[in-house]
Amino acid sequence: MNERYARQLLLDEIGETGQAKLAAGRVLLIGAGGLGSPAALYLAAAGMGTIALADSDVVELSNLNRQIAHSTSRINTPKVDSAAGMLRDLNPEVQVITHHMRVTQENIAALIADYDFVLDCSDNFATKFLINDACVASQKPFCHAGVMGFSSQLMTWLPGCTCFRCIFRQPPSGPQNKAVLGVAAGLAGTLQAMEAIKFITGTGELLTNTLLTIDALTGEFHRVALPRNASCVACEKEIL
Repeated sequence: MNERYARQLLLDEIGETGQAKLAAGRVLLIGAGGLGSPAALYLAAAGMGTIALADSDVVELSNLNRQIAHSTSRINTPKVDSAAGMLRDLNPEVQVITHHMRVTQENIAALIADYDFVLDCSDNFATKFLINDACVASQKPFCHAGVMGFSSQLMTWLPGCTCFRCIFRQPPSGPQNKAVLGVAAGLAGTLQAMEAIKFITGTGELLTNTLLTIDALTGEFHRVALPRNASCVACEKEIL
């Protein structure tokens, strides 16, 4: 028994079989900021075999209240390199792959192809819709999360399930509200890691056909059942 994972190996839902699945798992995080930081750290701690990070930004001082994979000494360092150093230090058994790049329509299909599960840890609507559409087209399971102020939301997509565009249709117009409490992002990112672990190990109930909303101010969690949209431009071919 590996001492590093001793406590989770005691779980019937994990055990040695589940731990072996984690060690073979490959998860891509698009975004290494407020959502990606806690998600990546917990995936590394759990022993996810391969963790890939895609982000084009560098660490800034204003990131550090919520992006806990980075530190003051790493300001101006590419976020993927900063986070990779933290993950490797936390668990050298994990392979960390970095993609210091802007995720675009032209490169996303090739980017997601090599991974079992994708975490949408981006911080803007355009990228979230891009991730959704590419994952649906490629039949690639993914977990969306978003955070604003004290509130956050999550949902997981598998083939045949309600997708992000089924609900929100298209990116909203106007400027995006950037106000966020770091802990709210931490809650959502941690739950994204849980979704990835459940998917890779084949245990538990994923947030499919469901939007989980979290109000950190009141401590309220709500699950909202979401039907598929037959006219969704992302998954209409799958519905047909």
